[in-house]
Amino acid sequence: MVEHGPEVLTRYGALRGSAKDGVAAFLGVPYARAPVGPLRFRTPEPVEPWDGVREATAFGPTAPKRPYAAPLDALLPDPDVAGDDCLNLNVWAPWGGPDSAAPDGGRPVMVWIHGGSLVHGSSAVPVYDGTAFARDGVVLVSVNYRLGIEGFGVFPDAPGNLGLLDQIAALTWVRDSIAAFGGDPERVTVFGESAGAISIAALLASPLAKGLFRRAVVQSGAPIAQPLDRARRTTEAVAARLKVPATAEAFARVDRDRLLAAQTEVTGKGSPLTGGHSFQIVVDGEVVPRDPAEALADGASAEVDLLMGTTTEEYRLWFVPSGTTERVGPLVQRLLLWRTKVPSRTARVYRAGRPQEKPGEVLGALATDKLLRIPLNALADARLNTGGTAATYMYEFGWPSPVLDLRACHALELGFVFDTLDMPETRALTGPDAPRDLAAAMHAAWVSFAVTGDPGWRRWDPSRPVMTFGPGLPSLVEAPREAERRAWDA
Repeated sequence: MVEHGPEVLTRYGALRGSAKDGVAAFLGVPYARAPVGPLRFRTPEPVEPWDGVREATAFGPTAPKRPYAAPLDALLPDPDVAGDDCLNLNVWAPWGGPDSAAPDGGRPVMVWIHGGSLVHGSSAVPVYDGTAFARDGVVLVSVNYRLGIEGFGVFPDAPGNLGLLDQIAALTWVRDSIAAFGGDPERVTVFGESAGAISIAALLASPLAKGLFRRAVVQSGAPIAQPLDRARRTTEAVAARLKVPATAEAFARVDRDRLLAAQTEVTGKGSPLTGGHSFQIVVDGEVVPRDPAEALADGASAEVDLLMGTTTEEYRLWFVPSGTTERVGPLVQRLLLWRTKVPSRTARVYRAGRPQEKPGEVLGALATDKLLRIPLNALADARLNTGGTAATYMYEFGWPSPVLDLRACHALELGFVFDTLDMPETRALTGPDAPRDLAAAMHAAWVSFAVTGDPGWRRWDPSRPVMTFGPGLPSLVEAPREAERRAWDA
């Protein structure tokens, strides 16, 4: 007798997944039609229903992309799954057994939006395995969306923010279909890291996403979007490299490998500190009507519970493998601070408070705070004054990785949040001896937030409480590094 995996019936058709140890996984589930042919550079369209039972036991195609450049490729595994149907998602759900029916609805749902500078990443990254969340009673969904020029190019003849529209389409699918997997569409928490967190900040400000989620987690990303004219420069630079007009019609005729090669050449030398060409969410007047930071400060999504935070030393993933921390001396440090408009009085406070650190490390600390910690603190403060009933919580991840002296760098918290420390792909960044108790505590906080809206510590108030996850045991700290934060005040 052949044993079949668990099956569910969605409004689009039946799916057959796999099950192990009380968790069912449905992988590569399409939430929109493949963005090819006439649908390339177009708003995502609903998936067409299918007959019969669709197998959902392997990850679906990833969005067209290039791997990370060395040495980041060894630290951030980024699988590439071939195929056109890249608008797909994965679902992990609590399950009674391989032949059992889906449980009754009502379970909290978490939807993961991956990072990768809007040009890398996918839901197939092993670190993002949703088993631990399902084990703990959460229905976990992870999403693919269009990247690079196809997701965030700016054209006169195509909608803006197509990758963001993909995310909204996936959240709409969750609203309409997640009950089949035992999830409650009224209890959705969206969470993401880096570019995924920046995406979530834009979703919080977008009228098109209103009502699609109840809570949000913003990990190491701040509310930011570029004006159309500035963002268009990257598209125009790629067009110049390809020697084609900067239109969606012209780009749609370009071979994807050529397109990816030109995109990589144009964006490869940019950095979070010095700038350069990159793909960004844009203020397009429709999907993102205004700057997300301004919209959220004025009360957008004031009804949405929000958990936000950073790692202590975000910059070390950008600076250490590239050798920037060693190359930057006092003169170069001052030049870069001037170019990035860091006030001299602010830099003096950081130098005085970090007498044993190299100029490149002080520069990195300033970059971490300018790009991430200061904007998130400002948003948390602003939400105190909007009159909304929703809570805001802040965290900081500070456990130091021994790998390449990366310490508490960007993306290090991911294996702890997903409780996937045993995976080789996670250990590439954490090393083999990362503390399991810290992962259990951080993962439990994310589950608690999705279930109750409270991760387990005091909500944001004028005393500035921040839950710190390492080094050592988790502890609540009020106003960490307050002198440095105040140094940014005008």
